[in-house]
Amino acid sequence: MKKFVTVALVAALSVGLLAGCGGNDKKDADANAEDKVITVAASPSPHAQILTEAVAGVLEQDGYTLEVKEFTDYVQPNNVVENGEIDANYFQHQPYLDDFNAENNTHLVSIVAVHYEPFGIYSKQHASLDELAEGAVISVPNDTTNEARALQLLQAQGIITLKEDAGLNATKADIVDNPYNVDIQEVEAAALPPTLDSADFAVINGNYAIPAGLNVANDALACEDAASEAAQTFANVIAVKEGAENSEKIQALVKAITSDEVRDYINTTFEGAVVPIF
Repeated sequence: MKKFVTVALVAALSVGLLAGCGGNDKKDADANAEDKVITVAASPSPHAQILTEAVAGVLEQDGYTLEVKEFTDYVQPNNVVENGEIDANYFQHQPYLDDFNAENNTHLVSIVAVHYEPFGIYSKQHASLDELAEGAVISVPNDTTNEARALQLLQAQGIITLKEDAGLNATKADIVDNPYNVDIQEVEAAALPPTLDSADFAVINGNYAIPAGLNVANDALACEDAASEAAQTFANVIAVKEGAENSEKIQALVKAITSDEVRDYINTTFEGAVVPIF
């Protein structure tokens, strides 16, 4: 009788252990499957478009699934990466990322610079900057780094003059000469295209110009020079939470987004409105 009880107990323990191992195997399998899914927060265009139409296919060849979540603002894409909801984001340049970290005590790092989008000056009211008149209204982005970029472009066109040391931190307060007395109105970047219905001119970020049907090569009255300080500084980056830089799936994302296939896609699709820098 004792032998039977002992054997039964051993058998029960064995079943339990096997069940436990099976459970662990299932958890491990689920974890491995999850590691093959890369989530990226992105602005709709060109970022999400590049990811879904070009990067996803390259990643698939390496066994990864790409999930893209679109955002239309410049705050939530960083927040969701900081809190771990999303693996990475693709919408911003390094100066904006640095400012965001400093102001919000976040811990995000860029892992690769992908492209830059030339800023353009657009208008529905005027066919040329030669039509600039006294008191003209010009709308520009209201976030620090993009406003500086817009003001630099206006200066390059002779519309305003900034303090010599203003550089890429310029604000309206740094304007020292405004011969046309233009009224520069600071507007949230996403809301810039609609201002073309009322403002004389608008200086618009590439990722908001494109979905509004504006192409810097065809529609802009003026745009950044590719060799300008702004163009070289404001390349759009992939950002992740500090500490995730060397994970296998993040390295797979870097490899895919800097591939020849993605470069060719950007050049063919955007025709100069988006310029790869890798």
